Amino acid sequence: METEKKMQTQVELTDSDLSEQIKAVTKDSHVRAENTELMLAYQRGNVSLTQYKLLLCSLYEIYQALEEALDNNSNHPSVAPIYFPLELARLESVERDLEHFYGQDWREKIVVPAATKIYAHRLRQIGKDNPEYLVAHAYTRYLGDLSGGQVLGRITQKSLGLKGGEGLSFFSFPGVSSPNLFKQLYRSRMNSIELEEEERKGMLEEAVRAFELNIQVFDDLQKMVSVTERESELMHTTTRNRCTRHTSTHSKLADGEKLTARSLQIQTSLVNASPLFRMVLGICVALATVGMGIYAF
Repeated sequence: METEKKMQTQVELTDSDLSEQIKAVTKDSHVRAENTELMLAYQRGNVSLTQYKLLLCSLYEIYQALEEALDNNSNHPSVAPIYFPLELARLESVERDLEHFYGQDWREKIVVPAATKIYAHRLRQIGKDNPEYLVAHAYTRYLGDLSGGQVLGRITQKSLGLKGGEGLSFFSFPGVSSPNLFKQLYRSRMNSIELEEEERKGMLEEAVRAFELNIQVFDDLQKMVSVTERESELMHTTTRNRCTRHTSTHSKLADGEKLTARSLQIQTSLVNASPLFRMVLGICVALATVGMGIYAF
């Protein structure tokens, strides 16, 4: 944080473009965000379905709060220049993806970590008290998603084996024909916003906070992923053990049935033996009877 404050002071003295100032003061935070376990999974091209689904749940909460605040302040002098709902709005896209993975009752199934709720609360709070700070969050989220959207979308599609665009609406910006040109326009609009010195300072601090909130969300999500995957593995292990025990019991029963059948077969064979065998058997029975008679006598 001390380093970021020094950077902030230096930027304020040497550069007047708001977009460049935000980029400079959040440089360290940006590197830390890229090195969270969730983002590293993307960089390795190895994203799990659990990771992606939980990420979508949090993105829904975040964009619901952000876009609600932007809509409510669309005429604010600091918000109006960067208000592009048709080109950038993500909420409906996230909703389509959630319905794809969770079904029509997805609202009853989604779960988010505490960090996500804290992030959403902050967005609603500044929407009421400091609408100009929304610029920092909009810049951090929208331009980040727009910059990496296509690459992250391809990684997600390949990792999860998704066909077509199903479950990948979040990464698609149909209203933006050229991401690079649009980002230039967006930064130009940002730089045109007139801010007092204290307002600019507050916005730069909010940009750092935006990154920190995102890092906390990523970390909490990965903890949830670990817990969810362990529970899933435990469930599969329990199921396999039950199946193994059932198979073993069934095998023992089958062996018992075979033994019984064999015994019956032997008995039947004895009964159906040759006449000589039956005669010998009869003599044995007769001798046994005589012996019993003598003993009784």
